[in-house]
Amino acid sequence: IITALGEDPEREGLLRTPERSEKALRYLTSGYSADVSQIVNGALFDVKYDEVVIVRDIEFFSLCEHHLLPFFGKIHVAYLPDSKVIGLSKIPRIVDVFARRLQIQERLTQQVAETLQDLLNPRGVAVICEARHFCMMMRGVEKQHSGAITSAMLGAFRDNKETRNELLSLVGQRSTTI
Repeated sequence: IITALGEDPEREGLLRTPERSEKALRYLTSGYSADVSQIVNGALFDVKYDEVVIVRDIEFFSLCEHHLLPFFGKIHVAYLPDSKVIGLSKIPRIVDVFARRLQIQERLTQQVAETLQDLLNPRGVAVICEARHFCMMMRGVEKQHSGAITSAMLGAFRDNKETRNELLSLVGQRSTTI
């Protein structure tokens, strides 16, 4: 690639670029080798709690599978437990498993939701993903301030308007104390 661009791969600043690029790409796609069950590591707990659990503003980055350019943003994850809860720190780790792959935002959103559904069998799961895409910012339409929002609503969040509206209200609130 360096030579095809007309650059000198022997130039001082480019000498180690191939190995640095490989290392970066391996890290950015490390989700392929991650195992969700090892990440969860038994952090599923039987609990009598039936109200919404939300982990919001989970920062992520990923690579667009179409252009290999980054997209980044935040993901809000909610679920309505039936009889199990998951350790809160496991939710951002699950997000990372799927974000660190060649992705599209829609699939990332759905994979996080389906994984929590499979792990917990809750009454509902909701995932909302807000992202900015370098493939839209740096090339193509070149819209630096545009963003995309995707959602995956399962169970009660899909079927019950009041439950969905409660979630959207809670995700939209900004705390001044934390």
